[in-house]
Amino acid sequence: MYIPAHFSATPETVQQLLARPGAANLVTMTAVGLLATLVPFAYNPDIGDHGALQGHLARNNSQWSEPAIGEALAIIQSADAYVSPSWYASKAEHGRVVPTWNYTTVHVYGRLVVHDHPEWLSSQVRRLTGLHEADFSHPWSVDDAPERFIAGQLRAIVGIELVITRIEAKAKLSQNRPAADIDGVVAGLSGAGHAAAAADVERAR
Repeated sequence: MYIPAHFSATPETVQQLLARPGAANLVTMTAVGLLATLVPFAYNPDIGDHGALQGHLARNNSQWSEPAIGEALAIIQSADAYVSPSWYASKAEHGRVVPTWNYTTVHVYGRLVVHDHPEWLSSQVRRLTGLHEADFSHPWSVDDAPERFIAGQLRAIVGIELVITRIEAKAKLSQNRPAADIDGVVAGLSGAGHAAAAADVERAR
């Protein structure tokens, strides 16, 4: 990934994206070509030198059974949005402005490990569910469903773990613009309903 120095994501930003409940596009090169799946994940910092992303795939999804050639890649993104040049104060000053796109993305590379054990899967599903249910006033628990039903659901999935070997991260959030332009971007994104993208720009100041 091309990362100009002024758009290099901080370690704090990387950790926030890894730790938050979210999903990543898992991409693997295999003997049958490139395969990709959007996978909800939980980050486990205690595995290997850089941690691991843990999730699961449907058993009928061939991505888990087709061995990955070389590293696997998980692409994680934060809020992203179009930035209009009309939001820049610079437009009125000299007009030398163009549209762009703001985003934060983390490319996580590693070794893909398959876990086809009921105990591992049960633990992973419970942890993943707990992450996403944490903010609900009445969080749903795996134990709320019948045991036989959950056992059947677990048989239909296969666990995957991306043991991280390296990370590349980019936060393109108008850091290269003058302060007045950044103010305009925040106001423009907020007015267009992109509150999360506007908040990312504010944090990157």
